[in-house]
Amino acid sequence: MSLSHWCTVASLALLAIGVALSQPREGAGRGVTYYVSQAGDDGADGLTPETAWQTLAKVNASAVQPGDTVLLRRGDSWREQLVPHSGSEGSYVTYGAYGEGEKPVLVGSVEMNDPDDWVEVRDGLWSTREPEVVGPELLPNPSFTEDTAPWGLYCENGAQAEMVRVADEADSPPAGLRIHGTTRGQRSSDVQLIVAPFAIEQGRLYRLTFRCRADLDFPLTVPVLMAMGPPWTNYSSVSGARIVSVRGEWTTVAVYYDANTTTDQARLTFFLGDRLPEQVDLFVDTLSFAACDKPERMLSVDVGNIIFDGGQSCGVKVFEEAQLDAQDEFYYDEARNVLLLRSDVPPTQRHRDTECALRRHIIDQSGKSFVVYENLTLLYGGAHGIGGGNTHHIIARDLDIGFIGGGDQMGGEQTVRFGNGIEFWAAAHDSLVERCRLWEIYDAALTNQSMGDPCEQRDIVYRDNVIWNSEYSFEYWNGPEASLTSNVVFEHNTCVNAGHGWGHAQRPDPSGRHLCFYNNTARMEGLVVRNNVFFEATANAFYAPSYTKDQRQALIMGHNLWRQAEGTMVLFADAKYAESEFAQYQTEQGLDEGSLVGDPLFVDAARLDFRFRDGSPCLDAGIGARP
Repeated sequence: MSLSHWCTVASLALLAIGVALSQPREGAGRGVTYYVSQAGDDGADGLTPETAWQTLAKVNASAVQPGDTVLLRRGDSWREQLVPHSGSEGSYVTYGAYGEGEKPVLVGSVEMNDPDDWVEVRDGLWSTREPEVVGPELLPNPSFTEDTAPWGLYCENGAQAEMVRVADEADSPPAGLRIHGTTRGQRSSDVQLIVAPFAIEQGRLYRLTFRCRADLDFPLTVPVLMAMGPPWTNYSSVSGARIVSVRGEWTTVAVYYDANTTTDQARLTFFLGDRLPEQVDLFVDTLSFAACDKPERMLSVDVGNIIFDGGQSCGVKVFEEAQLDAQDEFYYDEARNVLLLRSDVPPTQRHRDTECALRRHIIDQSGKSFVVYENLTLLYGGAHGIGGGNTHHIIARDLDIGFIGGGDQMGGEQTVRFGNGIEFWAAAHDSLVERCRLWEIYDAALTNQSMGDPCEQRDIVYRDNVIWNSEYSFEYWNGPEASLTSNVVFEHNTCVNAGHGWGHAQRPDPSGRHLCFYNNTARMEGLVVRNNVFFEATANAFYAPSYTKDQRQALIMGHNLWRQAEGTMVLFADAKYAESEFAQYQTEQGLDEGSLVGDPLFVDAARLDFRFRDGSPCLDAGIGARP
């Protein structure tokens, strides 16, 4: 991985910010410190730098307890996902750094810098390598030679379906299956097509292929590799699309499974209960399940972005192979887990470094609480830098997060790209993000958002962060109406050039906004935006077009500095204001008392040094990230 770009960013944009924060109690909990180093050994105890662990997989699987600390060695990097452990009240689990040098780096990408990583499909079109089947057929009776055993159909909770062996309507001889839906289920498990038992080995990659068609188009969830009996354990992670489209013509489906256990009692389950329409025939045939070789650099999930040469340029994602008609355009084939790239010469000749950002969070904190992240760098992820729903008491400080997002959120035919720097999703409270630097984010650098079950988002503070070249600096929305947002504070942040990032031109909805407040049906009791710098955006510095009078009263805004030389700076409640109309905006909307319009006088914006020069209006006013 080329680190030259982000090291330059680190040295030029460094802000020595010293802000007091309520800390986890010193000495609370066990207080064990674990060390992790690229030169370590997962068989060691991890308790000293000399006996450090080596991998994040070891960290994730270990019995880290409240009050413990995990330190990663500075100057090292890991191409693994971090799944933190929860702490407890007064006893946070801390993930940080030790040693000297640059912050440890968590990398969310696969590098493709070996000429053998690429195969030329045809002139100017290159592909990564596809796994090849190396093992025997494992499914019992995949061709339905004489009957359907041991295949079975299970129905419950009033759902009804029937399965028969068919020869005349089969895709391949001697026969296939026809599943007829009679009464649709409410849950996916209400109708299950099952085959078992067969053997799998932990650490092996398996490929399932089958052909299917139906009388009516509908979305089908790919089968689950799981235990035969209670507690119905999932035996693998799935690569590629989890939803495929069944159509009137025969369609080939391929699914890859990374097995996480060794057993001779595995089963495959098609969960059809809420998928199979009533009075519709589903045909399944030409099945095979076998072990594959696993390429050293397999792209097991969607690629959201390709970062070339440390961020000097990025690829352009398309969603159909036929659209690959320009240099550095790429397409991820989720059926085969391969990447196709348009390049007039071998990719390793055109670029010295090629990073393929995978669609998974670099840190997945779903359901976690009482966690501190500090002094880490997160780079090149195709989903969120830090993401996951239903969290509380999270502290993220002194992090560098860059080139995030762009992955296909839904898979299949729905192509919704996403990716935020730090996201608090669904229920979230008592959390802090401070002194972080975020750049080149596909969606929002910082955000709390939800739309689903009613939830509360409260007591979240974002302060003293520096953000540049992200589509949105801060995005907020919450719903439904029974949800509540209270005491969310965005203060002393410096936000620069919204919409100037790598993903802007690739978006179906290019915008570029510092404050992006979409439709919000949740009740609000205090959304505070104060003492920030909002400098230039391709669309609007402040966007909240549908906000009502009540929502306006819940906004507490003031003492910000705004700069938008051209276009509409503020779009609020269907009213538009240019920079020259800022005073009118203040009067009509009753917002931003004490705020200024002008040039913040950065030291050197071209070199990403966003400190303030002498004479800046921000210095005496206490605006922006505090030096």
